[in-house]
Amino acid sequence: MEQEVKVAIYGATGYTGVELLNILSKHPRVKIVSLTSQSYAGRRLREVFPFFEGSLGDRFLEEEPSEDYHLAFLCLPHETSLELVPRLLEYGKRVIDLSGAYRINNKAVYPEYYGFEHSYPHLLERAVYGLPEVFREKIKEAQLVANPGCYPTSIILAVYPLLKAGVKVDKIVATSLSGVSGAGRKTALHFHFPEMFGDLFAYSLDRHRHVPEIESIIREVGGMEVSLRFSPVVVPISKGMLSSLSVFCERFDVLEAYLETYREEPFVRVVSEPPHVKHVLNTNLCLLYPFWDDKVGCLQVVSVIDNLGKGASSQAVQNFNLMMGFEEEMGLSKVPNFP
Repeated sequence: MEQEVKVAIYGATGYTGVELLNILSKHPRVKIVSLTSQSYAGRRLREVFPFFEGSLGDRFLEEEPSEDYHLAFLCLPHETSLELVPRLLEYGKRVIDLSGAYRINNKAVYPEYYGFEHSYPHLLERAVYGLPEVFREKIKEAQLVANPGCYPTSIILAVYPLLKAGVKVDKIVATSLSGVSGAGRKTALHFHFPEMFGDLFAYSLDRHRHVPEIESIIREVGGMEVSLRFSPVVVPISKGMLSSLSVFCERFDVLEAYLETYREEPFVRVVSEPPHVKHVLNTNLCLLYPFWDDKVGCLQVVSVIDNLGKGASSQAVQNFNLMMGFEEEMGLSKVPNFP
């Protein structure tokens, strides 16, 4: 059998951690050697999640890894990843960080949007933004990959063809609807079932932490400053994300630009009808529906992803495959659980 890569998952019992476990447990080139969990340390994985069986289900959750490994997936709070990453890099580990601690290379953003000073600006320069369709070659050589946020993934993939083609963009108005799992597994009153059921609401309209992340990538790739009006909305579904963008820009050949950009991409598809969230659930797919609105004079794009999949854990595995030199599609699904 071909050699397996030993991996550790930090924060294995949160939503992104469980999603990672589900994918990696079926990956033919992965050996999961350590699972950490501050909430469930000392318990077997199957005691917390009975659907994990065999040797994986029998594995004890730990506060710190007890076995050596090559690569770490960090499914941790931003502040925890901030302090852990330097230590892991010093030990020679490769790291895929699913938090926002290393996504933005400007340390001045963190106090305003994340509530902490960034103590390791030299590592911000080393971190590679883990969006394979844009930074594939850099990801292959990276020691530290900052896995993108779910909202930025859906929005950046929706505008990347414009950036690649050099289309001048004046402003972007984006409304993104997300399932409740995007808020993580922690409890909160407004996500309590009687409060959330039959409801939907916008939040962080004036200062969402994903705005500077999106703007920084647009700046880096497109070489321009673009005004972004971003409105995130929570809807009463467990997972899935739909972003609707109005992009005010110079007119261009929309369909040709999108088809050309994503023609060879395994996980991004340009579709001829507005896609549904159910078309991507439990996959690593992003479906895009672009069209030019003659009446308003702007580009309209609908983008759908699974916020725990392409928006988090399956994208992390896509990055892992690139870093290890494996086939990019290895272990990743393109067929949703439908209906």
